[in-house]
Order: sequence, then C-alpha cells, then structure tokens
Amino acid sequence: MSTAAPSGPATPWRERWTRPAVVTNLVAQIAIIGTGGLVRLTGSGLGCSTWPQCQPGSFVPVRHAASPLHQGIEFGNRTLTGVLIAVAVAVLVLVGFDRRRSLGTRALGWVPLVLVLVQAVVGGLSVIGGLPPAVVGLHFLLSMLLVVAATWLLVRIDEGDGPMVWLADRATVRWAGVQGALTFVVLVLGVVTTGAGPHSGDDAVGYRFAVDPLLMARAHAGVVWLFVAVSVVLLLRVRRAGGAPSRWAVTVLVVAAAQGGIGYVQVATGLPIALVNLHMIGAALLAAAVTRFASTLRSRRADAEQALAEAPVATAS
Repeated sequence: MSTAAPSGPATPWRERWTRPAVVTNLVAQIAIIGTGGLVRLTGSGLGCSTWPQCQPGSFVPVRHAASPLHQGIEFGNRTLTGVLIAVAVAVLVLVGFDRRRSLGTRALGWVPLVLVLVQAVVGGLSVIGGLPPAVVGLHFLLSMLLVVAATWLLVRIDEGDGPMVWLADRATVRWAGVQGALTFVVLVLGVVTTGAGPHSGDDAVGYRFAVDPLLMARAHAGVVWLFVAVSVVLLLRVRRAGGAPSRWAVTVLVVAAAQGGIGYVQVATGLPIALVNLHMIGAALLAAAVTRFASTLRSRRADAEQALAEAPVATAS
C-alpha cells in the first residue's frame, strides 16, 4: 500500500499549504488533549448538559446556567473540535486527494477527519451517558491515536514516497516494537489511575474506577520505569549501529524523564490541576516522540540507500 501513485503536475497552492496544514493538525491534536484534560480536571464534563446542543434548545452557552464556568470550559473544548474538523478537511483536500502521492500517504490524509468525527460521537456518548469511565477513557486514547497518526503523516509528507529502506537491524526494530507496546500500556494505566482519583471527570462522583488509586499509580510508575529501560537500550543500539539517527531516541528519554518528574511531583503535592493537565499534554508529546523515533528506523527519502551505504547498519541480534 505504499507504492507511489501516478505522478502529476505539482499544484502551487498544494505545495505551499500541505506541510503547514499537517503541522497545524499535529499541534491542534495535542492542544485539544490539553483542553479536554481541563474539562475533566475541573469537573466540567457535564457543563453542557446535552449533545450536540450545549443546553436544551441552545447550541451555545446559556447566560444564566447553574455552572457558567464549567459550561464555558466544555463549550470551548467543543469549539476546538470544530477547528480540528476544519483542519482535518484541509488535510484531506491537500493530502488525501493528492494523486501524486502514494496510496498509503493518501490514506493517512483521511485519518484525521475520520477519527475526529469518531471522537465527536464518542464525546457525545460520554455526555449523554453521564460520563461512563470506559467511554471517557476511550475518548482520551483515541486522542492519543490521532497524535500518533498526525506525527506519522508529517513524517510521510517530509520524506516522500521512495522505496522503504531499513536503517536499523531487526533486533532494534523489535525493541522499538516493545517500546511502542509499553507506551500503550503506560497510557492505559494513566487513564485508569486518573479515573481512580479525585480528577475523574465531574464533581458529583469522587472516582470513576473503583480501584486503589495509589496501587494504580505504582503500577503506572513501574511500567514507566520499564519503558525507560527499553528506551535506554534503544538509544545504545542506534548509537552503536550508526544507521538510524539517535537524536529522537534521546528526545524520547528526555520527554519520559520530564513526565516522570511531573508525575512524582503531582502525587507529592496533592494532584494540583495544573500539573495533572501538564502531565496529560506530556503524554501526548511522549506518544509523538515515540512515533517520530520509530520513523527514524526506516526511510523513504530518495537518498536513503546512499545514507545507509555511508553508515552501515549493525547486524547484531
């Protein structure tokens, strides 16, 4: 699915706007995790009591609502969803319909719009259902999937549609697969940990998952340490091999260290909203960094084969 599509003449407006649209999509996907986190952390999940309207009979906030702050925060998050849809449509037009690109790249151009629409439905179901924990957790994890897809799309736009060349040995690729799996586990445990604590979604319910929040926090931290260990192994392997660049392997470790620091500080200081929200944004940055690192283990750039010849891949298993 990654073979190049029939080439065609370059369109100036498409050449000019494709990368800015793809970058904007990535930034917006991370930003809405911040605003969505604010909704959850301030207990504003039901600030708008219905969906798609904000209040019965009104698509916009009602001036004399019982909780104007919560209503405003939830409505602001919904408004950003509208911005995401507009950006996703732009990406679809610029990438999804660009017949000069490979089928795989064009398919990626459809992902933002499709998943944002799915997110809108999931968000609506969470409000209508009174914020059930499984739906709220799915809402967050879908946002992470959107960040991963947005990061990969940016990679594909930048590298072109040449034949794929591996820049790392098989063992390193397997280690990267382990890192990706651990990233998913870390995110899931983070969702459960938050849902088990005081910032579970609204003021009426003190927790959403009936599990020990301290136990979940320890499990979450344990997997994070395992993730860090695997990331160190990957950094050492790519530095020794010399094929894949190590800059993004270092970035993953830096983001993970920052996330770990925020996590321990927020627990020690009673889970202040600002730190918890920063931790959620950091999770998105970590997902993006892990995705970007994975992309460095292979390449479709026109000069990839020459670069590989100049820096041979290690064959260690």
